[in-house]
Amino acid sequence: MGEFEVHRVRFFGLVPAGVRCLACEPRGGRLALARTDGAVEVYNFAANYFQERVIPGNEARSVEALCWAAGDRLFGAGLGGDITEYDLARLCAARSVDGCGGPIWSMAANSTGTQLAIGCEDGSVKLFQVVPGGIQFERNLDRRKGRILCLSWHPSDTHIVAGSIDILRVFDVCSGQTVQRIMVNYHVQKVKRECIVWSIAFLSSGTVVTSDSFGRVQFWDWERGTLLESHTVSTSAVLSLAVSEKEDSIIVGTSTGATYQFQLLPVKMGSLEKRWVRTKPFQHHTHDVRAVAHSSTALISGGLDAQLVIRPLMEKMQKKGYDAALRKFTFPHRRLVSCARKARLLLFQFSQHLELWRLGSTNKTGKDGEVLPLCRMPEHLVQLKSKGPEHIYCSCVSPCGSWVAYSTASRFHLYRVQYEGDSISVKKVPKVPKLLPPAYQLQFSADSGSLFVASARGSVHVLQLLELGGCKLLHTFRPPSGSPEAVYLLAASADGHWVAAVSGDWAIHIYNLKCFKHHCAVPAYSCAVTALAIHPVTNNLVIAYSDQQLFEFSIPEKQYTAWSRMVQNCGLHRVWLERDSPITHITFNPKNPSHILLHDIYMFCVLDKSLPLPDNSALLMNQSTLKQLPENARQRQLHAFKICKKFQPLLFADLLDENCLVMVERPIMDIKTQLPLPIQQKKFGT
Repeated sequence: MGEFEVHRVRFFGLVPAGVRCLACEPRGGRLALARTDGAVEVYNFAANYFQERVIPGNEARSVEALCWAAGDRLFGAGLGGDITEYDLARLCAARSVDGCGGPIWSMAANSTGTQLAIGCEDGSVKLFQVVPGGIQFERNLDRRKGRILCLSWHPSDTHIVAGSIDILRVFDVCSGQTVQRIMVNYHVQKVKRECIVWSIAFLSSGTVVTSDSFGRVQFWDWERGTLLESHTVSTSAVLSLAVSEKEDSIIVGTSTGATYQFQLLPVKMGSLEKRWVRTKPFQHHTHDVRAVAHSSTALISGGLDAQLVIRPLMEKMQKKGYDAALRKFTFPHRRLVSCARKARLLLFQFSQHLELWRLGSTNKTGKDGEVLPLCRMPEHLVQLKSKGPEHIYCSCVSPCGSWVAYSTASRFHLYRVQYEGDSISVKKVPKVPKLLPPAYQLQFSADSGSLFVASARGSVHVLQLLELGGCKLLHTFRPPSGSPEAVYLLAASADGHWVAAVSGDWAIHIYNLKCFKHHCAVPAYSCAVTALAIHPVTNNLVIAYSDQQLFEFSIPEKQYTAWSRMVQNCGLHRVWLERDSPITHITFNPKNPSHILLHDIYMFCVLDKSLPLPDNSALLMNQSTLKQLPENARQRQLHAFKICKKFQPLLFADLLDENCLVMVERPIMDIKTQLPLPIQQKKFGT
């Protein structure tokens, strides 16, 4: 693998926002997720649960509810009182309509996706018609006192059930009248407490399922208004609930971080009578589980600890294997750190500000694995705050460290950073070209003379950076066939000849920067691109896909390389393909052109193209394990993949020079110390 001096960076103070709500696309393959900072993310089941789209948050926009309607249209609503439709091609809020009922606590679409029902602060349930280009207010249902915290449609679309404080009501959609009113509160030790109905579901059998602040999951006969079953699953609140499409399984989430599954099972073998049976708790979260979803093959939960947990249903799996593995996602599948190699600077991206740091240094040498003392500590140089409520989409620092760029939903910003001894001055470039905002990805050229700005509809703008501190637009590349999707990944060649762009439809286009023409497109592949980079010597484009496949495409020859074809013929190691974390960054070692450096959250890998690929019988062990083997055993294990799992969770890794690596970690425990204290649980024996 070779020896590197490693800068192990742990001062990136990122605290991911908690998960607020989830929505599975009906009969589709996508999951929408909203966070407490207003950000909306879309995960693709078929693309290995890759986070294929991110719409950054906004301080003025909260998202309390998400739902899919009219096929693949995504709507959100929150305490601002607006219903927002998201443009998943341009990654922004497309349009908003005032709900006219104050803060919106809940929203649901009917079975055909043609109507939206919202539950408001003023106690009203309002219906909106989903029409081409937006939604239209239809009418109010019978209004009563008390905010509507949750609601659900009957699968036949004839009735809606709504939960509030101490009560749930059933509405007839045609007449708009309340046809049933059920009280759910009771006395505890002769002291009346409010019972908050946090979540609700209406089954086709007529059963209403509720979860409440008393820690109960209850089943009601809505026509008679009677309680059928009651299960106390927690000493604190049950906050969320979701039902499978076949209505034979339910997942609930509690404020203690536990999730439970209820299954509808026969009372005894061969009996037609069935009852809801609760499983043991699954403690995958440390804080409130505010959102759950039930796909056809998995139970999905999101907590205020920022974790998205996907637990496959073993009974739905044909055999044990990769698809049956538990998955946990905490960090975004995109870059939040950029590096100025020549200046040895790191730029950290937060929701509303950027931090520029200078790496520390040492004048000592040591043996492999030894921690060296620093002669100069890491230095926080600059903090750039973004004005207004909009969160930052993307950011980048130039290799020389003299330029910093970032973009929000409405504005693109470029700064010139000048260093004079120990003093630093930051000046905003006043007259930047008026580009169609936002920028979805930013990439400086290797010589820091150009800036590539990824934009909507597959376009890439090329800006020339001037010595005096200004910039001008040189050219705008657009894919020849046109694309409605925004570009989300960029890669530029070291010699300044090529730039590659990946849009949301997973198409990869390569452009010639010398004659400003479209050069070629990489053959289409059925998975999302998670990372790509151009080799500084060969100008080969290395591509990582969400199914963990690796391809190498020769840009000058417009075809896959011989090594890439060999990889596809031989196949990658089974353990490599079974990883659930996507490759998020690729770089190269100029000292050794056959080395490809790549990483995901859990491992750093040096891929040596000069060595043979491992077959499935080989052990894909990491370097620390290999070092413990005798020399002859180590030689037998020699293959192309050199894996290091020492640095976790790994958010960024890059070469500063041929002998020096920088690794940016974000320990989970550091994040947990900054979260509010979870509800304390009594442990046996304490």
